[in-house]
Amino acid sequence: MWNIKNTPRLPWVAGTCVVLGGLASGAVGATEPCDDFGECKVLIEINSSDGDIGFHFLMDGDDLNAARIFDPDGTKVFQYAVKGPLAEQKLTETFAESAEPLCWMDPDADPDDLEDVVTLEEFLERWAEGTYRFWGRNEGGERSHGETELTYLLPAAPVDLDFDGAQITWSAGDDLGHCASYDDLNALVADGTLPEHPMNVTVDEFEAVLEPDVEDGDPLGGLKYAIRVPGDIVIKAVSVPAEYLASLPEDTPVKIEVCAIGGEDNGTCAEADGFCANEDEGCEDD
Repeated sequence: MWNIKNTPRLPWVAGTCVVLGGLASGAVGATEPCDDFGECKVLIEINSSDGDIGFHFLMDGDDLNAARIFDPDGTKVFQYAVKGPLAEQKLTETFAESAEPLCWMDPDADPDDLEDVVTLEEFLERWAEGTYRFWGRNEGGERSHGETELTYLLPAAPVDLDFDGAQITWSAGDDLGHCASYDDLNALVADGTLPEHPMNVTVDEFEAVLEPDVEDGDPLGGLKYAIRVPGDIVIKAVSVPAEYLASLPEDTPVKIEVCAIGGEDNGTCAEADGFCANEDEGCEDD
């Protein structure tokens, strides 16, 4: 679905930012050099509410004509070579995210989706923890190399999401929602699959997002508000600017998402809907 969850989410941008009209993570800023690359990044993203899990990566190089990514075992997991006009234009930044299969047997899911369920443990067996190597080549044959780390440090999912018409609030959680319960995670720590229980993983940042809950194609769908705040904030709340809310009609149904970001940019997100912005007569779906 192209709601909050399926808005293209690029690797997390360091620092607090506010974006009106576009998801904050849709504008990537290099967080650190990656050898010959301006940036390279691999990360895990979990949606605790829907119960799905994906692998994301980004590379940012100079005028690349070809690129590859290798996992810690030396297996090539991605490659491209530009053709035609793009070979003349060259490529710099490349972002991609894997399909995000369900990590649980959702009783309401399409039976076809249940055939592709990948549990958290199965996902971690598929994507090895460790150093991922990036390789690129430009038109003149000059090669670029970079390395980045994928960790199994997964921050716990935010819980108790709420929007009161002016503020988005949430609480710190202690599990990964549908992808793994508190007890499931204890077992994965005990057998060495996870290095830390998610409730003990440091959250570097929280990202809070609010957007109109409208049908695809509705122009209101592009009016999104997002902000990043430090992960150690005591009061887990952000105010939505009055200027942004004023851009929405009365009785606009909205939904919210809060993501915990940590463990080398891994993200665990939670969603909630059924809220109403600029309430007058009340939202139809409220």
